[in-house]
Amino acid sequence: MLKEVSVEEAWRRKYPERTVLVVSVDREGRPNIITLGWNMPTSGNPPMVAISIGHGRYSHKLISETREFVVAFPSEGMEDAIMFCGTRSGRDVDKFKATGLTPVKAKYVKPPLIGEATVNMECRVVASLDTGDHTIFVGEILTAYVSEEDKPVLFNMGNNVFKGFKCW
Repeated sequence: MLKEVSVEEAWRRKYPERTVLVVSVDREGRPNIITLGWNMPTSGNPPMVAISIGHGRYSHKLISETREFVVAFPSEGMEDAIMFCGTRSGRDVDKFKATGLTPVKAKYVKPPLIGEATVNMECRVVASLDTGDHTIFVGEILTAYVSEEDKPVLFNMGNNVFKGFKCW
């Protein structure tokens, strides 16, 4: 039996969800990191990923201007960084410095990789779509990296609880 509920109540049942850290840069090359739950693969050939960012977010401005970003899958031990990057604006703070995360020079894009992440993917925006209060940015994945430490990837279980999974 089904019962009708508010959209908000239904959304609470979406967990667990993949949480990613997305790195962008301003025109002077200063990096910013945002935590996102709304992300997905969109194509295998060529490989593409989509991220959804609210119009008022600083990362939205940066990606709109530079048309590139890095998607990083956080690993176990990065829970505090996930929370920090999702609750502070890069307009006000250097998130790499504040979290102790390690910026690693990327090969094809200006935003740096995150050294502690299990996976990093360099992306160039090939399409964008405004959807209400968010924009979906579709990025072609130019190259990808995995950690030699092979740590589990963190998923958001809801209520700011994260759990690592390794299924490969």
